[in-house]
Amino acid sequence: MKLIRHLTPAGPAYAALQPDGSARAVEGDLFGEWRVSDRVVTPGKRLAPLAPVAIICIGLNYAKHAAEGGKPPPERPMWFMKLPGAVQNPGEPIRLPAKQLSTRVDYEAELALVLGREARNVPRAQAFDYVLGYTCANDVSARDWQRDWGGGQWNHAKSFDTFCPLGPVLVTKDEVPNPNALRIRSILNGTVMQDSNTADMIFDVPALIEFLTADKTLPAGTLILTGTPEGVGFARQPPVWLQPGDTIAVEIEGIGTLTNLVT
Repeated sequence: MKLIRHLTPAGPAYAALQPDGSARAVEGDLFGEWRVSDRVVTPGKRLAPLAPVAIICIGLNYAKHAAEGGKPPPERPMWFMKLPGAVQNPGEPIRLPAKQLSTRVDYEAELALVLGREARNVPRAQAFDYVLGYTCANDVSARDWQRDWGGGQWNHAKSFDTFCPLGPVLVTKDEVPNPNALRIRSILNGTVMQDSNTADMIFDVPALIEFLTADKTLPAGTLILTGTPEGVGFARQPPVWLQPGDTIAVEIEGIGTLTNLVT
């Protein structure tokens, strides 16, 4: 099932897209009891598929991406966080920071998963029981802060406003039987920059959930970005940085395409 979050006169709401192109209202709490009603709705402004309570990100989780950055594969998942205020809607702009704050802003196509219920000490065999679904994410990153300034300020580098576009839909887990067998691409101004498969992840989705929930409680509505494949801007010769007027798209098999302008 493909779910969208959209703006109604009463505020944000969910709807389920139908095979005929229509949408039906979702009733209840997506992180509790919910159902798809028979009520057909006309979607309003498309919003990010959720307002996450926390955003956890995984670094160096694709073997070829680690190699292009000159890093050995990590022994354990490397994780950091983005501020929830970094979330941006599909189709709305990524806003570059003022030049004195950053001049090296990069794209990162990522598969993101959403936890549907509270998770703690989840064994690998039960990991998918806690997944609500998946969406596309762009882990936009200020590489000067991440790699050069301030001793590796990963959280700061990735938490500027609009640095976490999400969407365009949330695909429930029943439609993604294996999240580690999906083609994933980023496309900058019509040119393919990243073209890989989530099978290249060093730590697959169940491994990440097991690791992240070990003696830690992750609430329902937690968003987990699972890492990016090779082809990012900083690793290119010469480097490619996002510029005003660019269009950057993240495309994941079975989910869709998330597109944002850069301003």
